[in-house]
Amino acid sequence: MTEAQARYAQGAACLLLALATVIGAFATHVLKARLTADHYAALQTAVLYQFIHALGLLALGVLAVQRPSRGLAIAMSLLLAGVVLFSGSLYLLLCGAPRLVGLLTPLGGAALIAGWLVAAAAVWRSAGARKP
Repeated sequence: MTEAQARYAQGAACLLLALATVIGAFATHVLKARLTADHYAALQTAVLYQFIHALGLLALGVLAVQRPSRGLAIAMSLLLAGVVLFSGSLYLLLCGAPRLVGLLTPLGGAALIAGWLVAAAAVWRSAGARKP
């Protein structure tokens, strides 16, 4: 892993956070009255997951500068892909995309889970390598 990869993840996380803020505000101030309760709940879920995992991606990017590892690089890629697939597919469905796009949602969720598991393994491996 290079420092450039870590900085890329940090920048991507910041963009995801900005986008989640815009979408969340737009949903609350414009879309809430126009969406069904189920659709609004799905939108809120997409925004929440985007916020949480973008913050996690940012944290992993910071950690990767201090403790570069292949595992952290893989974890960051999985988190980025997971947010795009999970939240992105929900956004697309709410905009009228074909239901087939909904197949991407669980793939995104699986990528998010895998990303956190890989991150945990990388951190534990790094901690074990630093013992005297």
